[in-house]
Amino acid sequence: MAPVFEYAPAPESRAIADIAPSYGLFIDGEFVEAADGKVFKTVSPSTEEVLSEVARAGSEDVDRAVKAARRAFEKWSALPGAERAKYLFRIARIIQERSRELAVLETLDNGKPIKETRDADLPLVAAHFFYYAGWADKLDHAGYGANPRPLGVAGQVIPWNFPLLMLAWKIAPALATGNTVVLKPAETTPLSALFFADICRQAGLPKGVVNILPGYGDAGAALIAHPDVNKVAFTGSTAVGKEIARTVAGTRKKVTLELGGKGANIVFDDAPIDQAVEGIVNGIFFNQGQVCCAGSRLLVQESIQEELLESLKRRLSTLRLGDPLDKNTDIGAINSEEQLTRITSLVEQGEAEGAERWSPACELPESGYWFAPTLFTNVTQAHTVARDEIFGPVLSVLTFRTPDEAVAKANNTPYGLSAGIWTEKGSRILAVANKLRAGVVWSNTFNKFDPTSPFGGYKESGFGREGGRHGLEAYLDV
Repeated sequence: MAPVFEYAPAPESRAIADIAPSYGLFIDGEFVEAADGKVFKTVSPSTEEVLSEVARAGSEDVDRAVKAARRAFEKWSALPGAERAKYLFRIARIIQERSRELAVLETLDNGKPIKETRDADLPLVAAHFFYYAGWADKLDHAGYGANPRPLGVAGQVIPWNFPLLMLAWKIAPALATGNTVVLKPAETTPLSALFFADICRQAGLPKGVVNILPGYGDAGAALIAHPDVNKVAFTGSTAVGKEIARTVAGTRKKVTLELGGKGANIVFDDAPIDQAVEGIVNGIFFNQGQVCCAGSRLLVQESIQEELLESLKRRLSTLRLGDPLDKNTDIGAINSEEQLTRITSLVEQGEAEGAERWSPACELPESGYWFAPTLFTNVTQAHTVARDEIFGPVLSVLTFRTPDEAVAKANNTPYGLSAGIWTEKGSRILAVANKLRAGVVWSNTFNKFDPTSPFGGYKESGFGREGGRHGLEAYLDV
């Protein structure tokens, strides 16, 4: 047998991203201190080192930012669509030019592998701005009536798992349709949003059109409740989404919520095993499983369970966990100590309930927040690991015998964000997909995203759609 060659380290230089020792809030085109002078530190999940000190927004800062956005709205919304498009195209090109810098920054602040930020996140970020730039002067033809009007000020709250990509999903359609924006990034990953603020200045975007407010949950709550915010867009946990729904109930605010998920990845007996295994790995271990639409429930047809699990375990044993800046790394760091504690607790609960836990031999770094890729077998639908969103690199394996049983088990969840189907029969793909109550259904692939395609969920996974032509509606008075 040929010897197994060890990978040589292939680290990307962190010097590419010039991180300042401190950052302010971005309000009305300028970086300013928080009104109460509060700051917080953002740390690297892979090393626990402090990356920078960031101003912490409060309710007074939210009010300042919303007022700046309201002042800017009059002129911004009056611009011809072709003029707004020029700014969006310019932002997209600058993102491309600075993509290497932004990829390193995102990896340092988030913990995900550099090959994901470099090859997935950043190309998609630029693509969303290019795509919506193309819509800016064609809104009359988007299917929402003649001369659709913008709503006003959009209050947007984004999560920590895809900081820059979630920013693009929200800011690009908002600006293309003539709205202005106040955005709050997650407190554990504020840096890429602040770098984006600098990109807005570099692109010459008029002051007040985009405002960035790093802060904690109180700042997000103040933004959502602000009486002069016309549109609320939130991506995050279902619990917070429910609280937002209660806050905006009875107001005239337009709302989109993209919340949690517990996606089913269904593998039939005629599926190409090797291809399915790659899709399973991508579905749950991409970004350490910290993905709302992760395929965290694997449903395998009973007759191929043994063969597939053997292949899957063999593949997991080849995954490389470690330095996220190393281009060979497959599994990076968990985003925060709080998230690591949650994953650990749920996994221990799964073991206590009788599910069988397995992880490949895996040496975890001494510093940082790490969790080895894990799968559970002997799982029933009653197990916590099959019901709750773990939001980590943890896969629960269940079996089925018939397509109807697969559909019933896939739909047996309060969530409805994503699903995957693996089979060589096109007719089976269509028949099963039509019965799955999920906003996105992938066939013979998983976690494929495109700016032209709408994304969103059903049930406790939220409502509304982002991306594609459908993503315009949320920012228009139709």
